[in-house]
Amino acid sequence: MDHSEILENLDHWTAKAVAHYWRTRTAQQQKQEQTGKADQGLRSAVTGGAQMDGFIDLFTALVTQAGMPEKCIFRRKAVELPGFFRPTKEWDILVVRDQILIAAIEAKSQVGPSFGNNFNNRTEEAMGSALDLWTAYRQGAYLGSPQPFLGYFFMLEDCDASNRPVSVQEPHFRVFPEFVGASYMRRYELFCRKLVLERHYTASAFISSSQHDGISGVFSIPADDLSLRRFAKALVAHVVSLV
Repeated sequence: MDHSEILENLDHWTAKAVAHYWRTRTAQQQKQEQTGKADQGLRSAVTGGAQMDGFIDLFTALVTQAGMPEKCIFRRKAVELPGFFRPTKEWDILVVRDQILIAAIEAKSQVGPSFGNNFNNRTEEAMGSALDLWTAYRQGAYLGSPQPFLGYFFMLEDCDASNRPVSVQEPHFRVFPEFVGASYMRRYELFCRKLVLERHYTASAFISSSQHDGISGVFSIPADDLSLRRFAKALVAHVVSLV
């Protein structure tokens, strides 16, 4: 299967990744309950580390079918890159060939019920990672690499809590108007869009899925400009240009 075939059937492959996410998360929670570690609450779904594998598989397939040898794709092992403000940062998937950094991708998710603190943590993490990478890049940390593809993928649970308007505190200054009354669904959409508009990331994709329907692979695309298809096309084009 070449990358054009994957792109033509991208909804199918995305649905498989979404279903894998929810099945894995559910299995991890059940295992935790059986082992009597329920005091950790939903933490098992965060620390399991396998929920996003379906999406990592999809990105890997796109890169390999675009002509990149599989030995140049790193996931779970050898995924560290040197930073400028810290020694290293682990990425979810790296593409490195002949000491040339071709791509680095983050694949993250969030489910309820605690959206507030996690939203702040996710946004700060993504912005910090981009700042660290680009600063290290300018300082020559990645040798003679041309500008790499930096991607950010995010999936949010579609539920009442993520769609509910959220108030903002303005004790001294007004927040930007797009944030007034914005739900966490809307906030993540704005965040992913601004990551690209401000050129912190080359491309960003944002999808949502409910726990009930997601286990069957059902997902939504809140904004066309943040579709996984657009993200995938940008990734493939970048890899093809360097193969």
